[in-house]
Amino acid sequence: MVLDRIEKLIEKYFEGETSIAEENELKVYFSSTDVAQHLKQYQTIFGYFSQAKEQQFTQEIPLETKKRNIVMWLSVAASVVVMLGVGTFMYFESNKSQQFAACSPEDNPELALQQTQKALALVSEHLNTGIESVSYINEYENSKNKIFKK
Repeated sequence: MVLDRIEKLIEKYFEGETSIAEENELKVYFSSTDVAQHLKQYQTIFGYFSQAKEQQFTQEIPLETKKRNIVMWLSVAASVVVMLGVGTFMYFESNKSQQFAACSPEDNPELALQQTQKALALVSEHLNTGIESVSYINEYENSKNKIFKK
């Protein structure tokens, strides 16, 4: 009777349908000395589980690795580069804003004309940059139309 139950439990175990209580029952049976001859092959499997349960990991795990230090220093270097870039940008932008002095045409018409010309030249420069970018898009469209003829 017990032997039939153990054989059924082994089948269920290898199909992955056993409960924890049934697995414990199998471990108890295979840890005993009177195991049926045809089931001796399974004794090593369940014996391994009880042996592995008693093993303990005693090796020390290092907490800090060199890789973490490298990542930390790389992030510090990247932040310094970003800060230098922002500082340089702000420095040059503040110089550009000082080029234009506030004046009215009534105070000094020639200075107002010069300031207006500088402002329009700056706008023109940025507008031309934008137009150059659009020309690349037009070239892309022409190439696409040649390849994919409608």
